[in-house]
Amino acid sequence: MNIVVDGYNISYKITGEGDETVVMLQGWGTHLGMYDSVANAISDKVRFVQFDMPGFGASDEPREAWNVDAYADFFLKFMEELGIKKATLMGHSYGGRVIIKLAARENLPFEITRIVLIDSAGILPKKTFAQKFRIRKYKMLKGILNMKVVYALFPELIDDWRNRQGSADYRAASPMMRKCLVMAVNEDLTDLLPRIKQDTLLIWGDKDTATPISDAKLMEEKIPNSGLAVLTGAGHFSYLEQPQIFRNILRAYFQA
Repeated sequence: MNIVVDGYNISYKITGEGDETVVMLQGWGTHLGMYDSVANAISDKVRFVQFDMPGFGASDEPREAWNVDAYADFFLKFMEELGIKKATLMGHSYGGRVIIKLAARENLPFEITRIVLIDSAGILPKKTFAQKFRIRKYKMLKGILNMKVVYALFPELIDDWRNRQGSADYRAASPMMRKCLVMAVNEDLTDLLPRIKQDTLLIWGDKDTATPISDAKLMEEKIPNSGLAVLTGAGHFSYLEQPQIFRNILRAYFQA
């Protein structure tokens, strides 16, 4: 299904029925269908909403670079358009960033009943000396290669170098979404965590290298009413890598 929110064509779907509504906020570079197994785990108990945020999946791309707060603002409009006044928010990776931003705000126009964060982003990793050195070297080289005279001499080589820089998510993104990603990954949300008052379940793969288990432990420490469930052997997409264990954890939580 599609719905127009603030001038953007947004892809979404709703499954299940129940007194409780759960809204899924996706990870970077994913599409709503990647969370069907999450919906199937609890759709016999709740009303489950999946959607593609602007620039994700089949939804329109933002017309300007959005930071995480801009995505949070858009989410409020999405909830208003669907008439949802009360919901549990569930977020994977980047979606967790948006939820943290929302939960830390005062006077939201809807009620967040509880929160589930799955391999959530939001903690800015401390850079090692080697990483700092590589970043400094990259910036110096980028400055040289961006000079018009240099680019005119070696355009193909420089374009190839540019295309090989950054993470896989960055390389796969459009120019507009790359700007959004850079703003997100350079923002640390640690100071917002104590403001989260809702009951919060953290589900994490202990082999996650994108958002390591140390992030989960820090979130558990900082979020007042939180608990951590660890999926042994799973990585950043723990809900896909250990689907049965994930399903059992989720069903137990929503039956509680």
